Amino acid sequence: MELHVGCAMWSYAAWPGRYLPRGLGPHDRLRAYSTWCNAVEGNTTFYATPPPATVASWAGQTGEDFRLILKLPKVVTHERHLADVAEPMREFLAAVEPLGPRAHMLWIQLPPSFSPADLGTLTGFLRRLPRGFRYGAEVRHRAFFDDPRAGQALERALAEVDAEWIPFDTTVLFGEPPASGIEREAWRNKPRLPRRTRALTSYPMVRYIGRDDPGQTIAGWQPWLGVVAGWLREGRSPTVFIHTPDNVIAPELARRFHAEVRAKVPELDPLPEPVAAEPASEEPLTLF
Repeated sequence: MELHVGCAMWSYAAWPGRYLPRGLGPHDRLRAYSTWCNAVEGNTTFYATPPPATVASWAGQTGEDFRLILKLPKVVTHERHLADVAEPMREFLAAVEPLGPRAHMLWIQLPPSFSPADLGTLTGFLRRLPRGFRYGAEVRHRAFFDDPRAGQALERALAEVDAEWIPFDTTVLFGEPPASGIEREAWRNKPRLPRRTRALTSYPMVRYIGRDDPGQTIAGWQPWLGVVAGWLREGRSPTVFIHTPDNVIAPELARRFHAEVRAKVPELDPLPEPVAAEPASEEPLTLF
């Protein structure tokens, strides 16, 4: 029984001295982060396919049970819209293959313009993908959520290749007007989507964004606790990512989420103790 939790990144300016030791080089930050969380979103691969030395560094800093959810390059999903992408996909798949099981899922994040009318393109793309990887798709067009026929058609396309529908739960973020500049920025940039809790595979993944107030974030994830606990009891192995607009205490919140699920499923093993870091006196730990 495994629940993996994590954040949108493993290196963040606010974390050294609070969660990670100060002065870490780029080849040590993921190792330190992996003592706090056992999964991370690989957003950097959206902007460029990583060189072999970078991939080797990721593998060397993590154990085989660590989960990297790697986003497909934007040239594939946003620029070419899944068409004529054989060459960039070959390059990307070859680059991440040395990660082995650490490359837990390849994340097909589709732009808001990708609509039910484009499902044929997605279906053909999925059928051409090698079966040596696990896949998940994130859609942002409201029709997939508001039109039951569109949602069912997407589920059928994903189920054909045992791929997951990745929900991005922004309901708490948009539940109240923004209270800060960074929350206003999140309102401008994040999709306004309903909560979706149906898993298609044995490895569901959830992206949840709360507010910069940790109390609001924790209150907002309460519906997910029962869902994730239920998945665990069904034998599924979920991965949950906790975001906030500023992400300052995201590692701590991710561990809090894991602990709250474990309170419902006591047979779930606790996360190991994280690496020691001396927090700055003006930045006390908030939750634990």
